[in-house]
Amino acid sequence: MKKIKILIILLMSLMFINFVNARELITAKEAQLPPAKTDLKTRGISRGPGIVVISPDSSLSEVKSPFDFLVKFEPRGGVKVDSSTVKITYLKFPYVDLTERVKTAISEQGINFPKAMVPSGEHSVRITVKDIDGRESNSVVNLVVNK
Repeated sequence: MKKIKILIILLMSLMFINFVNARELITAKEAQLPPAKTDLKTRGISRGPGIVVISPDSSLSEVKSPFDFLVKFEPRGGVKVDSSTVKITYLKFPYVDLTERVKTAISEQGINFPKAMVPSGEHSVRITVKDIDGRESNSVVNLVVNK
């Protein structure tokens, strides 16, 4: 009986630590906003930095929350990425700027936001970045989250 209690306490502690380390990328209140009313087209060929979503895996039809939100920026033409220009927007009406939430996770190399918590549902997030010459790139990440 004592071993079972210790095991339960240990498991609850691990779940609590995992929950505490998770950070909210999108709130439940934001997820309830209506979808953006604009056309979500991004420009065609761009000389701005490449934006590659590493995680969550785009080939998966659904992801489970929390997940690691990892994005890689690829400089083009030897021109450095300007990490101060990164903007992350949740495409709802009105738009929700998520940049401040992930600011500490942004670098010249990309975005490393581990254990991102996102409510269940479909979510579109636009990532915008410029290089030091001012050339801009955009990418829309579509997430289908199942808790």
